[in-house]
Amino acid sequence: MRTAFARIILLATLVLALAAPPAQAEVRILASPGGQVGPFLDLFERVRDSGERVVIDGPCLSACTLVLSMVPSSRICVTRRAILGFHAARSIDRRGRMYAEPEASELVLEAYPAAVRGWILRRGGLTSRLLLLRGRELSAIYPSCR
Repeated sequence: MRTAFARIILLATLVLALAAPPAQAEVRILASPGGQVGPFLDLFERVRDSGERVVIDGPCLSACTLVLSMVPSSRICVTRRAILGFHAARSIDRRGRMYAEPEASELVLEAYPAAVRGWILRRGGLTSRLLLLRGRELSAIYPSCR
């Protein structure tokens, strides 16, 4: 008797869960200067797996742009304040000196969606110079948030 009742409760819960509209959860990037790649990869993997939408609503620079590689483009939108900043991968040695990581730069470039990769390549590729994608050029690649 208890098992039948438990099954009815479980079935009713599932029906209600399926009938309820999905939550419109989102992650909003307001300003990120980037940083160590590892934490960004971990964060964006969780976002990708959660199904949440990503709203880029300010500067998303350096490692922050890995969101473009990790979260499906269909779940990313941009506001008029959005700016994406790209540069070559680099590391810092034990003495605090920065050095280029050309192999990592190539991997990152290949992981970006084709439209973003093309935009970067038309501007000379990933170098130590910061490339900023914003405004109409950005809106041509990602939809505006609604």
